[in-house]
Amino acid sequence: MQPRNMSMSGVVDLAAVKAAQEAKAKAEQARAEAARQGGGGPGAVSPADLVIDVDEAGFERDVLQRSTEVPVVIDFWAEWCEPCKQLSPVLEQLVVEYNGRLLLAKIDVDANQMLMQQFGVQGIPAVFAVVAGQALPLFQGAAGKEQIQQTLDQLVQVAEQRFGLTGLAVDPDADPGAAPQPAAVPAGPYDTLLEAAVRALDAGDFGGAVQAYKNVLSDDPGNSEAKLGLAQAELLHRVQSLDPQQTRKEAAEKPGDAQAQIAAADLDLVGGHVEDAFGRLIDTVRRTAGDERDTVRIRLLELFEVVGADDPRVAAARRALSRALF
Repeated sequence: MQPRNMSMSGVVDLAAVKAAQEAKAKAEQARAEAARQGGGGPGAVSPADLVIDVDEAGFERDVLQRSTEVPVVIDFWAEWCEPCKQLSPVLEQLVVEYNGRLLLAKIDVDANQMLMQQFGVQGIPAVFAVVAGQALPLFQGAAGKEQIQQTLDQLVQVAEQRFGLTGLAVDPDADPGAAPQPAAVPAGPYDTLLEAAVRALDAGDFGGAVQAYKNVLSDDPGNSEAKLGLAQAELLHRVQSLDPQQTRKEAAEKPGDAQAQIAAADLDLVGGHVEDAFGRLIDTVRRTAGDERDTVRIRLLELFEVVGADDPRVAAARRALSRALF
């Protein structure tokens, strides 16, 4: 089976993805902290942690979520596949050589038939990548090391230039398998700005609150309080000008209209109907395609920020979103 050349056309138009911008800031903080610590640092991983085994249960955590920090290469393989035994060691060696610019996720198709079907894998070995939540095929069948390296070079270039994904900090002395700790966030005198944002929210000046939170994040992109406040303020700012009755009427009449469903989901969330908001957008992801589909996906990720990653409803919606996407 001849390798299929990788096409980057499916990801080039997603440069403005909010999650990628935040991932860039997070990765840069991790690298800066690692350099300050002398190469390791609290955000560093071991070279052995750059190659992981992934199953259906851990796919969202280990692939989708990690892909907002580093491009994840997926190797679909099986024990009985002889070409896989030739390809997999080459992929593993190359990924380690990229020193944190890539992560390799190995998926045994015999044990993970659903993932194989969701990616449309027709034969193995098959290699895909996920960048900022977007899946794209790299090649299928055996390939030479030089050809693979050219493909990975292109992947790294697109991830850095279009998504700002600078990868993971790697410490050769780190303990393999140890969970990396988040990089230290520099303390800053942001109390006054945060208080100004809260006062603006209380006064109904949502535009002012948005700007105040952005002022904090421009200096401290990892400030969790400002990130949460910004997501909430932007939501309130959006719904301020909506006519609830007309918005819900349009959403009911146009189930396939992405913008109508996005506006209605904003109202759902402000009204406390969290699961309705998530379900509406996940259904819209299933009905749409291309740029329109990605617009809906991005809004859903923004609503996840409003509710908070620790909320079980967010975790359930992320799983449903991954099923809708793949």
